[in-house]
Amino acid sequence: MRLGLNLGYSGSTFTLNLPLVLEAERLGFHSVWAAEAYGSDAVTPLAFLAARTERVRLGSAIMQMPARTPAMTAMTATTLDQLAGGRFLLGIGASGPQVIEGWHGVAYGKPLGRAREYVAVVRAIWQREKPLEHKGEHYQIPYAGPDATGLGKPLKSILHGRADIPIYLAAIGPKNVALAAEIADGWLPVFFSPERMRIYRPSLDAGFAQAGGRKSPATFDIAPTVPIVLGDDVAACRSAVKPNLALYIGGMGARGKNFYNDLARRYGYEAAAEKIQDLYLSGKKGEAEAAVPDALVDEVALCGPRERIRERVAAYEEAGVTTLICRTSRPEVVRLMAELAG
Repeated sequence: MRLGLNLGYSGSTFTLNLPLVLEAERLGFHSVWAAEAYGSDAVTPLAFLAARTERVRLGSAIMQMPARTPAMTAMTATTLDQLAGGRFLLGIGASGPQVIEGWHGVAYGKPLGRAREYVAVVRAIWQREKPLEHKGEHYQIPYAGPDATGLGKPLKSILHGRADIPIYLAAIGPKNVALAAEIADGWLPVFFSPERMRIYRPSLDAGFAQAGGRKSPATFDIAPTVPIVLGDDVAACRSAVKPNLALYIGGMGARGKNFYNDLARRYGYEAAAEKIQDLYLSGKKGEAEAAVPDALVDEVALCGPRERIRERVAAYEEAGVTTLICRTSRPEVVRLMAELAG
């Protein structure tokens, strides 16, 4: 099982923990990942790191698909990949209606169909077999809508790059997980529980089957981001994880339209998910955090002293995880994970 490092996204200011990245690279980490929400972007930190690192792969987890045209994403990926000497990993995802419509000002639409077209366009651009043409429900290239000038013409990328830059899809719903297995090279699940792999396995198997022999589970990268909090006080370590879980389960969406709340329910925490959402949407964030079950934290995070973390790491490998992406800002955690993976 390989290791990755997730740098997250910004708060009110953006700082990049370069010493931590360099330590991860020194210790043999497979990859470093940058994220974006509605603050810092995922691309700029990776461009900076491309100039400051030599071996570690650089991934976006994730670039928001509705925020960029497929062509812009293909251009960005190829540019970063060449600057980094062939080390870029393209992680993309649909994000959610709250961010896409509330921040980017575009329709959230049908994420499943859009993702399929998006990946197809990106791959076609990289392959450079012919000038780009795509006629789909979500993307028409060249554009031919009622307000088109009629001057658009099919183009081929000027920049020659790798046609096989790995593509990762962020997904948690059954159909999206199946799509990732069908069309992508890897899967970026959030709040992944190794004990719940049986929930995901039918979707993964369906996606591989749909690929018709073009895909193999043996080469598909399952790469969850896992919060890791090291310390002697297990309860205190859990408390560091609960605010983020409460935010997503309770506030990242609306009633009836919150993918993370749905995931907690699928894990068997129906009552807790409802309570967390009720409290969070009522402005009682502290109470929502307190309502996050310890058992849920233990399923989706690594918390406590090194011995406890050591015991839990094995569950991820047994579940089929091939790259465990560590969410931490502490060098001692990076060193511990390298020791355990070694």
